[in-house]
Amino acid sequence: MHIACLGEGMIELSGQPLQRRFGGDTLNTAIYLARLLAASPHDVRYLSGMGKDNLSRQLLADWQAEGVDVSHIVIQPGKLPGLYMVETDAQGERSFLYWRSDSAARHYFASGIDFASLLNPAHLHALYLSGISLALFNEAERQRLLDALQVFKQAGGKIWFDNNFRPSLWTAAQARAGHEAILALADVGLLTLDDERALYGDEDAEAVASRTLALGCAEVVIKRGGEPCLLAGAGLREEVFATAVPRVVDTTAAGDSFAAGYLASRTLGYSPSQAAAYAHRLSAAVIAHAGAIIPPTAMPLR
Repeated sequence: MHIACLGEGMIELSGQPLQRRFGGDTLNTAIYLARLLAASPHDVRYLSGMGKDNLSRQLLADWQAEGVDVSHIVIQPGKLPGLYMVETDAQGERSFLYWRSDSAARHYFASGIDFASLLNPAHLHALYLSGISLALFNEAERQRLLDALQVFKQAGGKIWFDNNFRPSLWTAAQARAGHEAILALADVGLLTLDDERALYGDEDAEAVASRTLALGCAEVVIKRGGEPCLLAGAGLREEVFATAVPRVVDTTAAGDSFAAGYLASRTLGYSPSQAAAYAHRLSAAVIAHAGAIIPPTAMPLR
């Protein structure tokens, strides 16, 4: 299976003392997917825009070294990668500062992407994207993406969606409309309960699952931090307990790694409950380390 992740990879500044790393929600998921699927016939590519500068080239080399296919990334001459800083409190919870409004990826998302070629089901079998991915498109380009995804879905392509909501990128009303249009097509919806509540009010996990299934999403995972996640689908309603973490260091990429653990496991044929159990273990390992990407040696065995 050829799998693509769509989004923006950026320079990450985090830690004490401050360190330069890389990250971005769908990029984090792509890297963990590539690690988990490395011994399988499945491959993972990243779809985005990057600059032509030395730093951009180094980032691409780093991602390629992780096993991610970067050959589909479009180079935007004269543009630089986006930058963000992560600050964590004593409980490991994050706050972000962004410098990305003129990034290479932003120009890529506004450039009139050739979706018919990019989402050709003869060459791509599954697409993973997030609420942040959607927010990077302007309204016209977002509609073009949705139209292309309908064609991709009808041709047998799989669509995986994570609801990451950033109010700094778009309004709640825009996000609700975008999320619902994608979830109507999605094979798997990975939804963080806190983000759903930010968009819809104080719903419980059951209400979110029922609403999402009614939209047309086939398989729903409601993530609730350290609480059990809820799995829902046709004939499926199950809770899977989270893995205990003695000390949370940094919650960056907790949901991104969970998504990778779940989707990789489902791709390899594991049941939803088995996939969720491993996703919890991977997420627990990630939040016990600083930064979005943990060392390969810290990856939990399946």
